[in-house]
Formats: sequence, C-alpha cells, structure tokens
Amino acid sequence: MTTPWGDLALTRFPEDPRERLRAWDASDEYLLRHLAEQEIPLSGTVVVVGDRWGALVTALAAHRPTQITDSYLTQEATRANLDRHGVEPGTVRLLTTQDAPPDRVDVLLVRVPKSLALLEDQLLRLAPAVHEGTAVVGTGMVKEIHTSTLQLFERILGPTRTSLAERKARLIFCTPEPSQQRAANPWPYAYTLPDGIGAVSQGTVVNHAGVFCADRLDIGTRFFLGHLPDGKGAQRVVDLGCGNGIVGTAVGLANPEAEVLFVDESFQAVASAEATYRANGVPGHAEFRVGDGMAGVPDGTVDLVLNNPPFHSHQATTDATAWRMFTGAKRALRPGGELWVIGNRHLGYHVKLRRLFGNSELVAGDPKFVVLRAVKR
Repeated sequence: MTTPWGDLALTRFPEDPRERLRAWDASDEYLLRHLAEQEIPLSGTVVVVGDRWGALVTALAAHRPTQITDSYLTQEATRANLDRHGVEPGTVRLLTTQDAPPDRVDVLLVRVPKSLALLEDQLLRLAPAVHEGTAVVGTGMVKEIHTSTLQLFERILGPTRTSLAERKARLIFCTPEPSQQRAANPWPYAYTLPDGIGAVSQGTVVNHAGVFCADRLDIGTRFFLGHLPDGKGAQRVVDLGCGNGIVGTAVGLANPEAEVLFVDESFQAVASAEATYRANGVPGHAEFRVGDGMAGVPDGTVDLVLNNPPFHSHQATTDATAWRMFTGAKRALRPGGELWVIGNRHLGYHVKLRRLFGNSELVAGDPKFVVLRAVKR
C-alpha cells in the first residue's frame, strides 16, 4: 500500500500466499492521503475504529494510535503487520469493542463497518471522549456509505458532510458538538424467542451491536434449532462461529451434561453468547473463547461441532472461512465425532464435506436451507 509516509507490505490473517484479497482498499489510501494533505495534527490521542487489517494504524504507527476493533483476526493481522515493519510492541494500543475507550480523543478515524448498529454503538461509546477540537474523519467505499450512515454521525457527534468520491471511495467529515443531546445507547438488545423451536422456546437472546440478526431470530438459525442432534450424556460440543450463542445454549438446555465451547472471531459475538447463555440459566458447563475458529482446540477432543459458517469477508464473497472451519472441526473431532452444518442450499457445502470427511448426509432441508452431517471416520 502506498501512503504519504512510504510503501507498506500488508497481509490479512491468517496469511495465505494464495489469498487474492488485499489487506487494504482505496478508502484506506484516501483517508491517509487526506490526513497528510490537510496536515491534520496527529500529536494528541489518535483513535482508529474499524481498521480492517491494521493498514491504518500501521501507516500511523509513529503517532502511537489506538485501534478499536470487533475482530480477533484484525488484531492478529495488525500485530503481524506492525511486526513486519519493525514497530515495537505497545506502540499501537490494541483495544476491542468490549473494552473501555480512551477518556479523550483528539483525532477519531472511522473505517465504516458493514453493520450500522456497530457503528452506532461505537460512536455512542466514544462520544463522551470527543471534544470541539476533535478531528473526525470517516472513510469507506461508496457502496458502504449511505444516508443512514451520515445521519448516524450527525445525530451522535455533530454536523456531517461527505467528500467527492475518488476511486469509488469517499470520506466523511464531522464537526463535533459535544453539548448536543443524544439518546442512550440501546445496545446490548434482548428479546424473547418464540415457541416451537425446541429447548430454547420462550428463552432470551442477548445481542451486542454488530452481531448477525441482532433484533430477531434469523430463519436459518430457526431451521437449525428444529433439527439439532439429540445427544445425551457427557459430550464436548463446540458452537463454532457462535454468534449470539443461541445454538450452543439450546444444546446446553437439552443436555445439561454437555460441555459447550462457544467460539467466534467477533468480540461482540462472544460477549453476546455468554450473556445469552447466562440469561437462560443453563445448568451445564460452558467456555467462551474469542479466536480463530478451532485453533487452540486439541486434536481429537470434541464429540460434536455445530456450525453456521459465514460466506462473506466484509464485502467479499468467499468460501475460505467455511473451508477453514470444516478442516479445523475435522482435526478436533474424535473418531466418530460429528460436524453439523447449516447453510444456504446454493452454497454446496455437501461437496466440501464429502471431499474432507469422505461422507455427507442431508439431515433436513427446505427450499432455502440444508442441515448437513459429516462423521469423522
């Protein structure tokens, strides 16, 4: 990536030489170019929200910025990119969306996230630290910035306008008005589940901002809940890519002897999963882990993996995450252990499972979704 401070060699995480997607885009370059051309002072507390793979904080490392991200993979990519460029550990402060933000923010740089709810939550959390002199600049591709995005900046921080588009990227300029009134943060959001979905019927779901389908039960998960395995007794179960944790919570309620591990790369998701689990008074044992899929789970120690894999990485459609989840599950399963997958019918996950496990069984299906079962031989 070419920046006003030199060229940077950046990678995503996990690093894959076959990866064709870059660790930055035109909106990152546009923002950095603007900072240099306008000579925006970077001597105070610089906070970068939503940095995708650490491109922004790596470029600005000399100014000791703070990064706030919801993504474990982003944090790992950032560490690797900083190390690659000889930045000393601790130079860039790495915070998650679950951590308390800095008390004062002099420069706020926002890479607009896909989730408007996550943007709302983060702006509301940062608003008390913003003052009249804070330089607030957002960035994103044109297709990511909508009228609702600008309205959110204006409602929470102050008057907002946008730049002209350059290479399909756009900047957002906001003039903070700290004295303006703003509503209380609505996140996390809780709701009651409907009847007819098994052990979690009439249960409670707690969602932090940015978690998929935060205000209702999505139809894919609802279909999965109606077709979960009915195992009993001591089992080690993993809710892989757990989201708000409702699937793993359903297993725990149906089988109190199960030990459930909730795993997601989103800090917001794992916080939601733990809150959902606690809200439903599940009697069994559970562990909540933010991480890279099944990494860190010992080989051959798991009886059952339940998975609804994502097929998007930010704006890109890809099956790379699903494939890594499936291969990690196979490694961690005991012989005879099972991977159960819910997915859109058109994604063809049965082909991947047969290639990897040598088998794939259709448990249930409707015109949109399939539930598949693969057994480790």
